[in-house]
Amino acid sequence: MTRPFPTGAITTVSGSAVVVRGDDIDTDRIIPARFLKCVTFDALGPAAFADDRAELTAGPAGPHPFDRPEHQGASILLVNRNFGCGSSREHAPQALMRWGIRAVVGESFAEIFYGNCLALGIPCLVADHATMLAIQEVAASHPAEHFQVDVAQAALEGAGERWRLSLAAGPQQMLVSGQWDATGQLLAHGEQLAATVARLPYLQGFAGA
Repeated sequence: MTRPFPTGAITTVSGSAVVVRGDDIDTDRIIPARFLKCVTFDALGPAAFADDRAELTAGPAGPHPFDRPEHQGASILLVNRNFGCGSSREHAPQALMRWGIRAVVGESFAEIFYGNCLALGIPCLVADHATMLAIQEVAASHPAEHFQVDVAQAALEGAGERWRLSLAAGPQQMLVSGQWDATGQLLAHGEQLAATVARLPYLQGFAGA
């Protein structure tokens, strides 16, 4: 069953975790350029890391983490430094979201990628280098483990461990209050919108002189 997309206030994200190791993984690798021809984002999920997955499948290292059976349905992505660098394509977080990712924990993120994730309701939390390596090792050793990202407290729990993370105050407030969800806020204020429309003459058959 397809996991619902993020909506409203996001205080926690729960589920299994998938580790994708490596620094400077750019948006070209997250979603290759040939997939940008799409009219909508709907079919991007299966194309996440398409070239990396094909390369590993053909090589001796075995399948990419996104192709391993134990990681199907994972909702938390664990990465390293400068994740999402390169071009500013919003297709990258769209592909991850449509694959099933609902939160990302890493050492650092490219600014535009971070902002695009926030606009989709995908929290990106930060751990220092040693902590991130420890988290990845635990997750890789316990692929079926249930983890929980506590957005409100900036922490990750799982396998009997709890790690303190960091999340800037502005994005944190937007996520836990639901203010990141511009469409949801518009729909929640339908009466006020209708009243505003009623006061605008150019939406009421007004014809200029």
